[in-house]
Amino acid sequence: MNMTYKRYILFVVVLTLFFCIKTTAQESKMLTMNEAIELGIKNSKQLKLSQARINEAIAATKQATEARLPDTSIGGSYVRLTKPDINIKGAGSDSTGGFTSPTITRALYGSANISMPIYAGSKIKYGIESAKYLEQATRLDADNDKEEVILNTTAAYINLYKANVAVDVVQENLEQSRQQDSTFANLERNGLLPRNDLLRSQLQTSNFELALVDAQNAIQLATVNMNILLGLPESTKLTVDSASITNPVELKTIEEYEQSASLNRNDIQALNYREKAAGAAIKVAKGDYYPSLAVTGGYIAADIPDFLTITNAVTLGVGVKYNIGSLWKTKSKVQQAESRQQQVQINRDITTDNIHLAINQAYQNYLANIKKIDVNQKAVEQANENYRISKNKYDNSLLILTDLLDANVQQLRANLELKTSRADAVLAYYTLQQTAGLLKQ
Repeated sequence: MNMTYKRYILFVVVLTLFFCIKTTAQESKMLTMNEAIELGIKNSKQLKLSQARINEAIAATKQATEARLPDTSIGGSYVRLTKPDINIKGAGSDSTGGFTSPTITRALYGSANISMPIYAGSKIKYGIESAKYLEQATRLDADNDKEEVILNTTAAYINLYKANVAVDVVQENLEQSRQQDSTFANLERNGLLPRNDLLRSQLQTSNFELALVDAQNAIQLATVNMNILLGLPESTKLTVDSASITNPVELKTIEEYEQSASLNRNDIQALNYREKAAGAAIKVAKGDYYPSLAVTGGYIAADIPDFLTITNAVTLGVGVKYNIGSLWKTKSKVQQAESRQQQVQINRDITTDNIHLAINQAYQNYLANIKKIDVNQKAVEQANENYRISKNKYDNSLLILTDLLDANVQQLRANLELKTSRADAVLAYYTLQQTAGLLKQ
């Protein structure tokens, strides 16, 4: 019985480990940069919010268009009356005479009215025009948000790549340092190496271990950030594809990027539409200066038992309405609408200046990163050669261990900075494309 129980426990443990391994495998995901961008766009809460705003703008346009439709109302009442005193005097009655009043205890009446607007100072026309411009501006805002999502996803992807690179480089140096510790420990046991040198080597290994802990922690944070952006479970393990981080193509001039921004930046185009909407709003405000004209029609029916019955009472006519107070009240409305248009124009000019500054910053940042790649490439060659020479000198007792360890650290730093500078150059290029409105291309 005891042996059977132990076998059962072993079976449960193995089965649990199997499912754990399977679950872990399911949570691991290999992603290229394009796949990450597609997921980021699909699951972005910002873009879902943008779509909700588009839906609101579409509804506002529909509401403005519906102002052309007729207004129709139907009403009716049924009332009970107390016995009223009714004295109906006729033309032939004397001062004290009259007719006998009927007994009225209830009344029923109803009406239907329709009013079709014909002219309202062009307020309907320009209201629809303004709503359409604002709808288009909202759509462009959503496109601009989409470009920001693409850039943020790209930055998160490259950040995760850099974190993985840091772990790989530190792990490689940690393994070398541990092998060196093992060699030094054998030499120290045989009396061929001072114990102080062994401790220095072991101290550097400890520093590499601490650096590895920091690098692994950076990977965890970068992974969580990436999973949140992509709408994946936070525990999903992501593996980046370094081949998808491609080298940038040939660079254009700053003037070309600025011209491209003026044509392709969605936020600039959205402000252009908002300026047109503000111009239409001015015309809507000026519409109060004019009268409104509408075709009206109606139907009335009433029944007062023993007294009055009305049927087939149809009305048809033309109604004109003019608010005389608009002569002195409309001016302030027009001034407000003109001020809003001016604000949009100034805001567009400010945005254009900021875009030109951002393009120059991104352009110079990209050039700086390209130069850093060249410098870091030379630094790696120098660090590798320096470590080789230092190792030879140390093996021939011409150099102290501290200098050798310093050369090793410099080699680690040079290799890490070269790989991260290449990734930074890619991100700088995509940032430049975003500032010029070319990122989606």
